[in-house]
Amino acid sequence: MIHLIGPGGAGKTTAGMIVADQLGCPFRDLDRLFEERHGDIDDFIALRGYSAYAWQNVETYQGIETSGPAVVVLSSGFMAYPDRSHPARPNIRWKIATDSSTVVLLPSLDLEECVAETLRRQRARSFVHHRTDSREEEVIRERFPLYVALRARMVTTMRDPADVAADIVRLVICA
Repeated sequence: MIHLIGPGGAGKTTAGMIVADQLGCPFRDLDRLFEERHGDIDDFIALRGYSAYAWQNVETYQGIETSGPAVVVLSSGFMAYPDRSHPARPNIRWKIATDSSTVVLLPSLDLEECVAETLRRQRARSFVHHRTDSREEEVIRERFPLYVALRARMVTTMRDPADVAADIVRLVICA
C-alpha cells in the first residue's frame, strides 16, 4: 500500500489519484471514507470532540479493504494522533512511518514557504473549511516538524501534479 502523508492542501489527493491511475490500483482518501461513514469531519469534531474523531479515523483506516496495491491518502493529522487515541494506533503509525512505500508530501521543505503555500491552497479549495487562517497556520506549524522527521521519502509539491506523481511512482517502484 502506498501511503501519502502531509498537510491539507499539500496535493496528496491530486497526486494520489494520478499515481493510482498510472499504477492501475485503487485510490482511497481517508477523509472521504470517514465522511461516508460519519458525515462532515468538522461537524463530527464539534459534536464529539477530537479524541472521538481520532478514534473513529483509525477505525476507518483499519476498515480500508484492499486486495492488493492501493494508494491511500491519510488525513493531515493521522500521524500526529497521540498513541492513546486508539489501541492500534502505535502499531499502525510505526508500520506507516517505516514502510518504504510511504511518501510525505509538502509544498516546500522551508517552513515559511510551506505555511504560506498551504494556506493559499486551503483558501482555494472548493469545500468549506471551518478553521480560521490563524488556526490553520498554527496546525501546519505544529505538524511540520513531525512530517519532516518521518523517515519516509519526501516530495515537494509546488509544481505540476503530474511531475509530483511521477516522483512518487519512481520512489515507490524503486523502493
